[in-house]
Formats: sequence, C-alpha cells, structure tokens
Amino acid sequence: MTRKIAILGATGSIGKSTLDLVERNRDRFEVTAVTAATNVEALAETARRTGAKLAAIADESRLAKLQQLLDGSGCRAAAGDRALEEAACGDSDLVIAAIVGCAGLKPVMSAVEAGKTVALANKEALVTAGELMTQAADASGAVILPVDSEHNAIFQCLAGSRREDVARIILTASGGPFRDASIDRIASATPAEAVAHPNWSMGAKISIDSATMMNKGLELIEARYLFGLTSDRIDIVVHPQSVIHSLVEFVDGSMLAQLGSPDMRIPIAYALAWPERMETGAHRLDLAAIARLDFEPPDLERFPALRVARQALESGGAAPIVLNAANEVAVASFLAGGILFPAIVDLVGRSLDELDFAPPRSIPDVLDIDRRTRELVETEVKATCH
Repeated sequence: MTRKIAILGATGSIGKSTLDLVERNRDRFEVTAVTAATNVEALAETARRTGAKLAAIADESRLAKLQQLLDGSGCRAAAGDRALEEAACGDSDLVIAAIVGCAGLKPVMSAVEAGKTVALANKEALVTAGELMTQAADASGAVILPVDSEHNAIFQCLAGSRREDVARIILTASGGPFRDASIDRIASATPAEAVAHPNWSMGAKISIDSATMMNKGLELIEARYLFGLTSDRIDIVVHPQSVIHSLVEFVDGSMLAQLGSPDMRIPIAYALAWPERMETGAHRLDLAAIARLDFEPPDLERFPALRVARQALESGGAAPIVLNAANEVAVASFLAGGILFPAIVDLVGRSLDELDFAPPRSIPDVLDIDRRTRELVETEVKATCH
C-alpha cells in the first residue's frame, strides 16, 4: 500500500535525506505536499520532481515566483503560515516535520491536532511545547515518531516492550570536538573549532550545540515528553564512536542498544516505513573494523549545559522555552564573534535564573515567551559587547 507523505522543510538536510529514501522506494510513497522557508527555486524543483499537489513557501513575498516556476506542473502554490498548516494537515498519512526552529510549531501542532502520524525532526516542538503537543496527541490519536537519531534509537529499542518494564533510558553523546579538551582550551575556542564535529556533518548552530553539549540537554527534554519518563530515569553517557545511538535499560537488568552508521537516513527510514523497515543505502557497520566501543560519564564542570538543561526540564513550565531561545541567541552571537564560547551557557543559565514567565497554555503563548526571551537576551548580549 502506498503511503502518502507531506514533507515540511523539504529543502533542508532532513528533507533531502527523506527525498533520497522516497526515490529509492518509489513504489512505497506518494509525496502530496512540500514546504520551504525561502528557497523558492529548490521548492519548485522538488515539487516537480515528486509530483506533489501542494507546494507552500513560508515567505509570502515569494509566492508569485513560486507560481511562475510551477506553472503547468499541476502543483498548487501557496504561501504563509496558513499554507504551511494546510500542508501539515492535508491529504497525507505521514507528515515529516523538519522545519527548523519555532517556525515549525504551528504546522506541527496542526498535524498533531489532525490526528496525523508525525515523524518529528523539529527539536523545538517538544522542547518548547512538549506538554501541549503530547496532550494534543492524546486527544486526537496522533502518533509522534522521533527522527532524531538518539530518540529514534530508543524508540526502536522499546519496540514490543511495556513502558512499565523500562528502568531508564540512556542517551549517547559523542562529546563533540572538545571531549578531551581542558577548561582553558574550551574557554578560548573559536567558532571554526567549535563547528568541527568529529563524526557528523551538521549545520553551524547544531554543531555549536554539540560542542557545548546543549544538544544533549535539549534531547533530554525531548525524551521526557516522547517517552513519558521523569528526569531521574533519563541518563547521558559519552560514547565517542557514535556507533551506539542510545540504549534502554529494563527492570530485569537487560539493556538493548541500537547501532548504526552516522547516517540520518537510518532513523528517517524507520519513521517512514514504521512499523516495517526499508532499504536506505546507508553504509553497513563492520564491528571487527570498529574493534572497540568506549564510554565515559559526561563532565558537568567542562560541559555545564547538561546541568542547566536538566534544571530547565525539572523546573518545567516556561523554563524549556527560555532555555531554547536564550541558547539560540547566545550561539548566534558566538558565531558572529560577539561573545566567547563559555558565555553561551553562562547567558542561558542567567536567563533561566532571571526570567519568570507563566506556563504556556497555547502555541501563541509559547511563541510569545520565545519572542520576549530573545529580545531580553539580545539586549543583554549587546550590552555585554559594548
């Protein structure tokens, strides 16, 4: 049976990997809708190539260009927030939610409220609105499938198991480019050094998050909402080879781990084909060649982001929104040369201590807290730089 899919964020890295898998398995999927933020040329090319019926561009000023590029294709062009939401809750069985940042919140919520199966690659959806998203999914019957490699690994390890049999889940972290670096060395890190991830090819922002280990802190919060476990049952272990993507420990002492090459097509394929599996074209592991797998506890003195993120998780309410927004502003400032590397987590920690918002009751509330946090942190950054 052909599965109809909508790809939100079709021109980004997750979207491109999804399209690679779809084209390898043309008989299994029909692409019904594709979206992008601003890249109108790539969106039009993707829509024509896949035969999508709807192409939505977030930037409304580019609608006329999109209509021109799609003329005669049979694909309808649309633009703006409502168009993204239409793509999310329209004619599809599965929604690939890969829009970057809080721009993805409304479309993801639309898909969840419509009862869709949502393959979630947007961290912000659960980091900033985890309670709202999971409540909406419970009400609509939507299924949220994790696409992040770590959460997808846990999801695979949990297959066929009862949640009450889980003792804890363990997220693995590569340790990033500064895993063995001294505190002094980390303090003087440049943007070029911080984005040089040893295992994964990623964008600048997520590479910096890996260097501070804030990415693992954000994943800690995601895991809380994906798997319904409290903070004390979610651990992190540093595993530099990035072969084991995460583990689950059960009450009887058994542990299950998911292994694979560092290729995002593997977790995306699991979400696309679930509850089945499919070919990916990914490199196969050679365990004899790998020879060894190493593990070590994370150093909270050198990587305080893990402590700060767990604080936000345990505080709940608006704290994860503040954490995410403050981190994005701080990372952008570091990449622009405005602040030093250690100041990223310092800024986030101060923001959590100083900003006190009422818990969000809707996605507009989440977006308002996000906006206000960014404004306040940007003001502090400017004052620091001057």
